[in-house]
Parts: sequence; structure tokens; C-alpha cells
Amino acid sequence: MVEDDFADLEQGATELHPRQASAGGGGFVLTVVDGPDAGAQLAIDENQPSPLLVGQSPACTLRLRDPQVSRRHLALEIVGQRLRITDLDSTNGTYCAELAVRDAYLRGGESLQIGQTRLRVERHAAAAPRLPSDRTGFGRVLGESLAMRRLYPLVERLAASDIPLVVEGETGTGKEALAEAIHERSARAGGPFVVFDCTATPAQLMESDLFGHERGAFTGAVALRKGVFELAHGGTLLIDEIGELDVALQPKLLRAIERSEIRRVGSGAVVRVDVRIIAATRRDLDKQVQDQRFRDDLFYRLAVGRIELPALRKRQGDMAMLARHFWTQLGGDPRALSGEAIRRWEAEDWPGNVRQLRNSVARALALGDLEGGVDADDGAPALSARPPQVPAGAMPDAFLDGVIAERLPLPVARMRVVKEFEQRYIAGLLAEHGTVARAAAASGIARRYFQILRGGKRREP
Repeated sequence: MVEDDFADLEQGATELHPRQASAGGGGFVLTVVDGPDAGAQLAIDENQPSPLLVGQSPACTLRLRDPQVSRRHLALEIVGQRLRITDLDSTNGTYCAELAVRDAYLRGGESLQIGQTRLRVERHAAAAPRLPSDRTGFGRVLGESLAMRRLYPLVERLAASDIPLVVEGETGTGKEALAEAIHERSARAGGPFVVFDCTATPAQLMESDLFGHERGAFTGAVALRKGVFELAHGGTLLIDEIGELDVALQPKLLRAIERSEIRRVGSGAVVRVDVRIIAATRRDLDKQVQDQRFRDDLFYRLAVGRIELPALRKRQGDMAMLARHFWTQLGGDPRALSGEAIRRWEAEDWPGNVRQLRNSVARALALGDLEGGVDADDGAPALSARPPQVPAGAMPDAFLDGVIAERLPLPVARMRVVKEFEQRYIAGLLAEHGTVARAAAASGIARRYFQILRGGKRREP
């Protein structure tokens, strides 16, 4: 897209930015009382899906000109009936009633001091507060918690737009699945959905993989090869883990996004491309910009729309829903999933989030009942070493009996059985549905992860 087109999108995308507060929402109002920006206000909506930032950075919802305020100084979030304030390791600190605070809860009526700026916190009564969506999922992204239902209206609008988008969240929260769901609900659904993983591509090959290369462009370039921008023409390109992108390559990516054109390595010819960009990251891009590890101009081009997927531990009620969904999806009898197993899973912290939970459900199906908490080796719920029950007269699985007979350590034996289970599961879906796309859709996981499992190179939580 050209510069003028991008400016139009930015103007039209304001309401799509999840960190943009609405003056008509309920919750609190932050007013600048003293300082260079005296009179400025920020309304914090009780349905805000992610924390709002205060600081000098253009990424902040309340942007201040005070030189003593850090680029990302303070985060604001409504928790229950109170306003949570979190100092983001600012240089000069955050003060309330002359006390330095790192993390505090306010009820309204307090004053904050950051640098030379004084802020007043007041309650804001809402005449008609917005209600979260009543839906329980978006595509293959499932969740009925308040944290997820707050996101669905925003995700729906983002899918209907064509603006660049950044999806943030911890490992395993479903960033790729959400990006694919947005693509499938967009006007580009008939086009390709292409994934470029910055962590899986060697630095010396990144430019070639992104933009393609001509024959003879470098040693080993025996034929012309299209890059992911050309492969995604007419569709969506997901740049996964963009926080890992080589800094030297970032200006070229910025140019490709701004001008909608690329040059293959070894060629001076311009190739026009029509691609929607979605970037995903587990990194704090604001912090990387602040530390000069990520270009601010590229960040602002990408983050026209921005959404943060909450961690599973913050999605109250979703763990049980997801566990039951995965159990049934993987072929388990719903009656065999005990309430005790659900309670044990609910007690865990799940650092690997939804992906880790799904792997644990698969292990439970493959190996038997839950018998404990989380193993230190991989974070998955410990499983019984007893062989699963088989119907009278039926022959036990020879592979499973062989693994048990080897008397391997439980983690080693478990992973061997899980890998075999995954290979059989993938093969069965492919035989039933015929294509990877349809089989992946039936499995409930993203196509790229389906391909990883198909190749036997599964990612650990």
C-alpha cells in the first residue's frame, strides 16, 4: 500500500485499537492536572481487553511530553471495582501520596506523580456500559471466560478490516490459530494463508525466504524461488515471532509493507504484492522498541490494530471447557473424563497455556488416568504408568506393551507413546478428510502445527 492509503487506514483504524479508550465507557478517568499536558484526559473502560499504557511512546494511549516520563511509564487496568496501576520499570518512578509504588489498586480520588506530571484518578459512571460478547469462540479459538468474551467483538471488527495487525501473547495462547481464524473470516478468505516463522529460519536465509531470489543470486540458488510475500499474494501473511526478526532486515520489511512491493534477492525488478500482514509475538515489542532492538517505524506500521491474547491462567472457567473439548475431539469418551482430573488440571499454572493443556489431554488419553500434579521435566500432568484397560477378549496394543516392557523412565516412555499416538491420529484424519487443510480444521489446530506433528517434529510445551 502507498503512504496515502496507509494514512487513511490509520485514521479509520482508531476504533479497532484495543488500547484506545472510549469516553463513553464506564470505569475511571485519568486527568493530567499539572505538567506539559495539563488538561488531557484518559477514560479507562471496564470492558477494556488489555492494559492501557501511559508514557512518551506513540504506542501509549495517553502520550505525554514530559521529558522525565519514560517511554512506557505506567500501565492501567480495571480489576473488579478498582483501578490497578503498574509501574513499568520507569526511570523516575511512580508516586501516590508521596510513596513510591510498583503495583497498587486505587478506588478513585487519588493523585499520582510521574516525572513533572501530576495525574488525578476519578471514577467515571457509565450510563450504558458495553456488555461482553455472549459467544464462546471465534473460529478454532475457544473460550467462554470474561477475558475472552471481551476480545470477540474486537476480533470480529479486525477480521472485517484489512489493516496490519499485531497479535501478542505468551507461548501457546493460540496466536497462530487466531490469525488463521481472522483470515478465514476476512474478505481474503479465498486467498492463501502463509506463515513465516522468524525463529525457524536461519538469519542468512531470512531475506530470501521473505522476498524470494533469482537463479544464481547466491551459492545454492539453482532456480528462481518466490518468497512468502509472493506466495501470500491476495491473502494473508502471518509473520510469527516478529520480535526475533533480524534488525538489519527490518527496514526492508517496512518498505515492503509501506509500498506493497518487493525485490527478489539478486534482482532489481519490482514485484507488486497484495498482502495483509498479521504479526505475532510473545515478546514485549514496546520494550524492544524502547531498548532499540526493534525499529519504532516498523512497529507503528504493524500495530495499526493490536490485540493481546490472555494467558490460560487468567481465563477463569476456560480450562475445564477446553479440556472437555480436546478430550472429545481426540476421541475420548466424555463420560470417562472425571471431575477429579478436571480439578487437577484447574489447579495447575500452565506456562505452556492452551497448547500444553492439549498435549496433556492427549497424554491422558494415551496413557491412562491422572495420578498427580505437574512433572518437573515438561510441565505436563503426571500420568499413571499402568497399562490402559482393554475389553475382555481384546488384544492389547503390541506397541504399548513393548514400551511398558522396556521399563523406561516414565517421561521417556510417555513421550514415545504420545508420539506414536499423534502419528496414528494424524494419519487417521488425513485418510478421512483427504487434504491437510481439511484434516487440520477437523483437528482443531493450526495447519502449520498439524504439519509439524505429521512430520514427527512436535514442539514441546
